[in-house]
Amino acid sequence: MSQFQLYFELGYKHILDLKGFDHILFVIALCAIYLARDWKKILILVTAFTIGHSITLALATLNVIKVNSDLIEFLIPVTIAITALANIFKPKPSNSRGIQLNYIFAIFFGLIHGMGFSNYLRSLLGREASIFQPLLAFNIGLEVGQLLIVALFLLASSLLVGLIGVNRKEWTLVISAVVLGMSIMMMIDTKFW
Repeated sequence: MSQFQLYFELGYKHILDLKGFDHILFVIALCAIYLARDWKKILILVTAFTIGHSITLALATLNVIKVNSDLIEFLIPVTIAITALANIFKPKPSNSRGIQLNYIFAIFFGLIHGMGFSNYLRSLLGREASIFQPLLAFNIGLEVGQLLIVALFLLASSLLVGLIGVNRKEWTLVISAVVLGMSIMMMIDTKFW
């Protein structure tokens, strides 16, 4: 197995690991207000998140920035809760062409999530001579896993809202409320304070 393939699979499996479902919850919270027909907005959203987490993942893995891992583990569910709460107050995407709040959440909160991944990746890399290729492969694996989560969620949304006739606003509110509740439980479990 090549080094690229190894780190790609590690990134892919890391994102889809149900034991660490915080990232899955965040992606669902980001996408909860969208349907498959909003694919352009979702593409911007996913790209913004990838840019955010890639920046801090690289900086923290290279030891350019150092953060308290307990603080980051607390802030990750906070980002999920804020995103879910925003969906509850505004359960439909705006029709304007301007920057939407979820785009800002994606890039800014992506910075926080990237710091969470950095400890994991740094422990995997050990004393690798060059981390560029492993870092790139890991990020691509994360992105592919994230796109799979988005696709599955949008498929479920399209089936329930489009075919079965579930009210779109109610779907968004239920999903966001469940994600909010789970993120609050995660915050309590971190016991950062």
